[in-house]
Amino acid sequence: MDSALVLRMKVDQNKEISEPFDYLDHSDIIKNYAKMTKLKPLGKIFALIGLAEIPYAEKLPITQELLAFVNQNLSTSEGFSFTGKLEEIVPCYNAMLFEAYCRLGLGKSSEAQNALQWIKQYQVFDRQQKTTWPHKGICKFGGCMMRVPCYIGIGKTMRALLTYQEKVDPHDEKVNALIEQGVDYMLQHNLYQRLSTGQPISPHITESMFPQSYVLSLTDLMYIIEKSQYTTDPRAHDLLQLIHQKKTKTGGWKIDYIYKYAGYLPFENRRKDSEWITYLYSPIEKSLRSE
Repeated sequence: MDSALVLRMKVDQNKEISEPFDYLDHSDIIKNYAKMTKLKPLGKIFALIGLAEIPYAEKLPITQELLAFVNQNLSTSEGFSFTGKLEEIVPCYNAMLFEAYCRLGLGKSSEAQNALQWIKQYQVFDRQQKTTWPHKGICKFGGCMMRVPCYIGIGKTMRALLTYQEKVDPHDEKVNALIEQGVDYMLQHNLYQRLSTGQPISPHITESMFPQSYVLSLTDLMYIIEKSQYTTDPRAHDLLQLIHQKKTKTGGWKIDYIYKYAGYLPFENRRKDSEWITYLYSPIEKSLRSE
């Protein structure tokens, strides 16, 4: 088991960590991130998102370098833009970077708060709403908020808000209300199915992956349903069954999909059970057994 996961598990269990750098220094994952050079802006985003999943990663030089790049080049007065242009802010990348900042202890920073305000003011969660965001980036990149709001953007925003709620501020009434609204919208789709056909909404939405990328994955949905405490909702039944069906004979789960882009680092391969995925899915074991 990679020492970064050992550290993550201990932190999640509120165990005392006397020397976190001992874990980071021995992590193959961290060593692989440190080897990355000449990344494009998108690659730097994915590297930062991955590093944010590891406790104390904010203290690493590579993380500090990536944060400095994002602050200088991708953070705007309205939120995070993956191109650096304010008018090209899109929900998924704004949310993923916002979540990363929350995990890195920067949820109250001006950069993160700008991203949060964008979500509060402009993100929509159903077909009846229309965004008041005046710029066209949300239409340029696949139609983020046209007649039907992009489901990936909603899912990524739910992940980010749930992380903010847990790690930064559990009492933000607007955030809590948006979580309820967004999760209910996702549950109307049984979390991953088109209303019209029952088919998966988007590519890779029924596949496990870690860390996250811009696609919405089964791992994202599991995180959303577990953190929002809706695992017992009948509308989550199909998702829980899908996760149960993916359990291997050896009692774990495998990574199904690996995103290919310089800067995106899969924490494990697909050949054997993923220790990260199996750990992340473990909180819903009780729900799976009761099915």
